[in-house]
Amino acid sequence: MQSIVDFIVSLNIPLITQPIAKLIIDLLLAAVVAVLAPSSLVILTWLERKIIGRIQDRIGPNRAGPFGILQAVADMVKMFTKEDITPTKADRISFNIAPSLSVMAAIMVFAVIPFAPGFVGADLNVAVLYVVAIGGFSTLSILMGGWASNNKYALLGAFRVVAMLLTYEIPMVMALIVVTLAAGSMSMVKIIEAQSSMWYIVSLPVAFLVFLIAGVAESGRSPFDLIEAESELIAGFHVEYTGIKFGMFMIGEYVHMLALSFLLAILFLGGWQIPFINVAALPGPVGPILGFISLMIKVSCFVFILMWFRGTLPRFRIDVLIDFGWKFLVPLSLVLVIAVAVAVKLAQGFGVWAETVALLVVNLLVAALAVQSQRLVANSRRLK
Repeated sequence: MQSIVDFIVSLNIPLITQPIAKLIIDLLLAAVVAVLAPSSLVILTWLERKIIGRIQDRIGPNRAGPFGILQAVADMVKMFTKEDITPTKADRISFNIAPSLSVMAAIMVFAVIPFAPGFVGADLNVAVLYVVAIGGFSTLSILMGGWASNNKYALLGAFRVVAMLLTYEIPMVMALIVVTLAAGSMSMVKIIEAQSSMWYIVSLPVAFLVFLIAGVAESGRSPFDLIEAESELIAGFHVEYTGIKFGMFMIGEYVHMLALSFLLAILFLGGWQIPFINVAALPGPVGPILGFISLMIKVSCFVFILMWFRGTLPRFRIDVLIDFGWKFLVPLSLVLVIAVAVAVKLAQGFGVWAETVALLVVNLLVAALAVQSQRLVANSRRLK
């Protein structure tokens, strides 16, 4: 980014100093993210229909445009043209704010996402805390929409959000703490740089699985999509929403899925890092371009996995979902945090590879302990 700033300043445009040039680039990046993130709904919905169609031995959309690509555009036009209805006794201010808050919560995560070496909206030294804080907005928006609708089914759906999302937010935060302990920083850029020798998906596989499961639950994707529960609560928290307001909740879900894929790629797959290549040291724009391509390939893999989940896994029952979160993931993540903290302290000063081996051993031991404890619980229940 600094090279681009220097290029703009070298043009000798009146009033364009280095701080102003940097501000212009930051505003352009913010505008691009604010436009492209919601626009990704068009591609992601088409892609999801095609992938699930292949999984279920169907064709998927193939009528509107080449390969059915315009089907998502047609759905978007339908959303914009449908009548916007607000219930008579609804809290109008909260009812109308909730959908836009859902989209904003997902988009704001991209402010701390490093897309390539030197290309990040804000390199905060507390970026992990920022992501956790912003994640609470999505819960708030859904709870606000369900409560403001003045509908008992919408309110029950919103209560499910509080029960489920808060349950899975704890192991997600614990997984983030594990990554922070291993990297020694809460900055996204520093976490990527710490994976130059080895990605955390290798040394922290249990933390990766915990974050993946909790992240899928936080985004409300299948098999954790009980916050809608259309088979039980009509359509859940957004039953009273129509037209573009309903569409904004859908945009928020897909942008949240995209943000989760970016976080998984950055926290556990080295972000823009490429094995055996020092991307940041490459001359000119080669490094940023290769880094961005590397990151997008990793993000695409996680997007495919999340869509694969939706096409194959059955929906969980709400009591099973809550039990799995509180009785398995939360204790597992707490033990993992303590074990990783001890391993990092003991391996300190012995080099990167010694720390990698120590983290991997600790993760495998915690996984073995979790499997053995579940086996004992299952045997005790069988005896009863």
